[in-house]
Amino acid sequence: MKLFSLIPYTLEPRQWAAVIFSCICFGISKTGLNGISIVAVPLFALVFGARESTGVVLPLICFADLFAVIYYRRHAQWKYIGRLIPWALAGFALALGADHFVGSNRGFKILIGVCIAAGLAVMVWNERRNTRGSEPPSGLWFSAVFGIMGGFSTMIGNAAGPIMSVFLLSVRLPKESFVGTAAWFFLIVNYLKIPLQVFVWRNISLMTLRFDLFMIPFILLGIWLGILFVKKVSNSQYRMAVYVLTLLSAALLFL
Repeated sequence: MKLFSLIPYTLEPRQWAAVIFSCICFGISKTGLNGISIVAVPLFALVFGARESTGVVLPLICFADLFAVIYYRRHAQWKYIGRLIPWALAGFALALGADHFVGSNRGFKILIGVCIAAGLAVMVWNERRNTRGSEPPSGLWFSAVFGIMGGFSTMIGNAAGPIMSVFLLSVRLPKESFVGTAAWFFLIVNYLKIPLQVFVWRNISLMTLRFDLFMIPFILLGIWLGILFVKKVSNSQYRMAVYVLTLLSAALLFL
């Protein structure tokens, strides 16, 4: 009982269930199915509020990012990471600007949904090219579009997973390279977000960090489940799972 008294938030049982499930999803998203975090982000927003929840979530996913990078570090494709990061920083700036003009949680959800839908349209176009034997897209415009959308959506809602999934599916990476490249990308952008969340939005505090400390076991469980999933499925099964999850993510955001 003394242990529970140290937790800085008092939640109802259904809220605890939502938070624990979300933490497991965050772990899975970092080492297995990247887009599954889009299911968890709205649940955290329901419990803590949209803006406040980003400050609770960010330290948790930063912790999971470290494990993902350690496990998949040899599989990262740095040429894609290097192309995306500068544009992701531009997406940060857009998100900070949009915060003054989009006043509602619904508005932010629709913006992220539009980003994912646009990415899906590009992915469908790319798959059609693939049937004709074309090479994966590699132009500057392609990295710029997805980098900006990724930086924007991760800043306003920690919701860039589906967008990066579309990008990495489009360049046709095998499952280990897919997860490893995503792991390094999100490690870099999420740690760059910390000063902005602390000093600009001011939604990371000692209270949120204390709460996150109690959630670590559930993050670790998700990390293990994600690694197990990648080991058990084939490349084609992995791609299909990511396709389906990304489509569901976009649909959820427009509801």
